[in-house]
Amino acid sequence: MHAPTPRPAPLVMGIVNVTPDSFSDGGRWADPAAAVEQARRLVAQGARIVDVGGESTRPGSARVDEAEELRRVLPVVEALVAEGVTISVDTTRAAVAAETVAAGAGIVNDVSGGLADPEMLPVVARTEADLVLMHWRGHSEDMYAEARYEDVTAEVLAELTERVTAAEEAGIPRERIVLDPGFGFAKRPEHSWELLAGLERFVRGADLLGCRTLVGTSRKGFLGQVRAGLVPVGGADEPAPAPERDAATAATSLLSAQAGAWAVRVHAVTPTVDALGVHARMRPWQEG
Repeated sequence: MHAPTPRPAPLVMGIVNVTPDSFSDGGRWADPAAAVEQARRLVAQGARIVDVGGESTRPGSARVDEAEELRRVLPVVEALVAEGVTISVDTTRAAVAAETVAAGAGIVNDVSGGLADPEMLPVVARTEADLVLMHWRGHSEDMYAEARYEDVTAEVLAELTERVTAAEEAGIPRERIVLDPGFGFAKRPEHSWELLAGLERFVRGADLLGCRTLVGTSRKGFLGQVRAGLVPVGGADEPAPAPERDAATAATSLLSAQAGAWAVRVHAVTPTVDALGVHARMRPWQEG
């Protein structure tokens, strides 16, 4: 019996939020020129893909209109594509997807799984772009009302299977589809921890569907809990603020590599590159 072919290490997708109200960076890259510079830094640190978003999806955030979203992201996409950077655009709007793909973006990252805009699937089908379908149960302002699960891994995979079928029926082949289990979206912390524990099962399910898996845990609220009970002084029972969750994020990137994920989406690239480097160095001993 032949041993299975080892999977390559996950690609690192660096996040650039061109928004004034991001939960993770406080709007540091809201100016397009600052966003381009940040993207260059992430690529230099090892990001293979840059995910550009013009609308915050933090819990409780209000939506912006289509024109404003395009104003934010399009110049960033155009500048980075001109430099040869592989671009993913984080949007739930078909019109934004169409314009940014026309400008050279290669991936549409739809956190609604194609549910927020009925035109998203047919629009992407008319392009050659890959499509990320994330598990979603509603917009940011009310998503926690739907955070009810018996077996979160099985239910997330079942709901995404329906979205894969819809995408395929719209004309998007499965080899262009990436599944994201949606950590933190319509999931309370206990759901995200359970989903992380079931990540290998999720990846196997995505594999059976003929799709890749993207993991996006970066700086999510559930990672703010990891210090509770471990730090003896200084407010250990308080959640760690978002910028202090990068080490925990890197740990989840390592778990994602072990589970077989295709890519991980992170704000801080260097800690995750280091974690994935440790994983790569250890594999010959683990597999030997």
